[in-house]
Amino acid sequence: MDRRIASLLSLSTKAGMLYTGEETAEKLLQRGNAQLVIIAVDASDNTKKKFVNKCFFYKRPIRIFGERDVMSKCVGKSGRTVYVITDNGFAVRLQALIDDSLS
Repeated sequence: MDRRIASLLSLSTKAGMLYTGEETAEKLLQRGNAQLVIIAVDASDNTKKKFVNKCFFYKRPIRIFGERDVMSKCVGKSGRTVYVITDNGFAVRLQALIDDSLS
C-alpha cells in the first residue's frame, strides 16, 4: 500500500473522520454522512455487492482497495473490511490517491 494512503487513513482515524464496520457504514450512508466508502479487496463478494449497490443508491463514491490486514493496521482496528470517510477533504484526497495507485 502506498505510504501516503496509509498515512491519510491513519490521520483520518485520529481526526475522528473514519468509521469501520458494516452496520456503521450502512447507518452513515442512510444519514448522508458518508463521503467515501472503501471496501477491502479480500472482503466477501456479498459485502462488496451490498455496498456497491448501497453506494449507487445513495450516490456516494466507493473504492475497492487494499487488503484487510494492511488496512486494519493503518486504522488500528483488526479484521475490518468496510471503511467510511465522513469528511469531504479526506474523502477527495483519498479517492484521488487510490485512483492514482490503481492506474
